[in-house]
Amino acid sequence: MKTTDGKWFIFPEPIPQAELRLFCFPYAGGGASAFRSWPNYLPGQVEVCAVQLPGRENRLKDSPFTRLEPLVQAFMEVLPPYLDLPFALFGHSLGAAAAFELARQLRREYDLTSVCLFASARVAPQLPNRESPVYRLSDAALIDRLRHFNGTPDCILQDAQLMRSLLPLLRADFEVNETYVCTPDEPLNCPIFAFRGSKDEIMTYDEVAAWREQTNSLFTLRTIPGDHFFIHNAKELFLQILAYDLRQLLHKLDKEASAHLGVLNSKEGQ
Repeated sequence: MKTTDGKWFIFPEPIPQAELRLFCFPYAGGGASAFRSWPNYLPGQVEVCAVQLPGRENRLKDSPFTRLEPLVQAFMEVLPPYLDLPFALFGHSLGAAAAFELARQLRREYDLTSVCLFASARVAPQLPNRESPVYRLSDAALIDRLRHFNGTPDCILQDAQLMRSLLPLLRADFEVNETYVCTPDEPLNCPIFAFRGSKDEIMTYDEVAAWREQTNSLFTLRTIPGDHFFIHNAKELFLQILAYDLRQLLHKLDKEASAHLGVLNSKEGQ
């Protein structure tokens, strides 16, 4: 994987002639490596840009954030050079909240609209968190919760030394997620495509369906076989669906570009 600035952005497969850039935000405790193989499944015109948050993988020495607003602001400071293409935003679980708030901040500061927001495995942001805070649990209780989420292999959960190094990051990420409060604002003008796992006990269908309130455009909700981490345990099916969605978005971009070119040619001919 290629790192562009040594920190925030990792491109598993850089595409110089890309037509769309897909920014991917990981789940709590996750890193950019979660998206390493995605270019193998997605259209060749889409450049996957995996977001590497502080405190993990090649950023182990960077302190993780504990609140979402400063995280988004920090990301906004390094993002402008990468807005040279149409872009879409993908986030899984905690990452969906980050992607959503980034979309709103891009509208406020630059009047930019994402081609699409993909919100994966997260309740709609305007809904209150009905779960008890995880980040305040004891180490043993937190590890039990991680086992319940089914996103961390048992061999890691049973490695006491490794877990001692991972728990501070996990606590910070859970704190970001569990202290986040969505402030009222106008719905986004981009489509929102939401995904949920059929066996995800953390959220209900209706809680994910409530994302429709956050867009003035098209809303779609798909249920994928699997639990909260269906992007791993139903990876091929999920990425086939995501690839289909991206192809439709690329087709729409091509039509809009052709229409714009037609208008310009018409004006030149007058």
